[in-house]
Amino acid sequence: MPIPRFLKGRAAREEAVSIGDPRLEGWETVSVLEDQKTAVAWRDQLRALGVDASCVADHPLDRGGRGDIYLVVAPEQWSRANEILENLE
Repeated sequence: MPIPRFLKGRAAREEAVSIGDPRLEGWETVSVLEDQKTAVAWRDQLRALGVDASCVADHPLDRGGRGDIYLVVAPEQWSRANEILENLE
């Protein structure tokens, strides 16, 4: 039975801010931000430059998307991420 066309290429959608994701344990924090929109923008900048970056939080954000959001990167990319952030600020 063929797979319907509308199901092809469908990937799981990544959460903008992960909470308790075990895949991100051990990643290094490069910045702490207070709102989701800003955190995701910084994450996307790092990703565009080839750095594996994610946004994580210890607790769910409030309805306005605010809380302590950690911009994290893979440990081996911490130095490069810091260099990029210093030059972008």
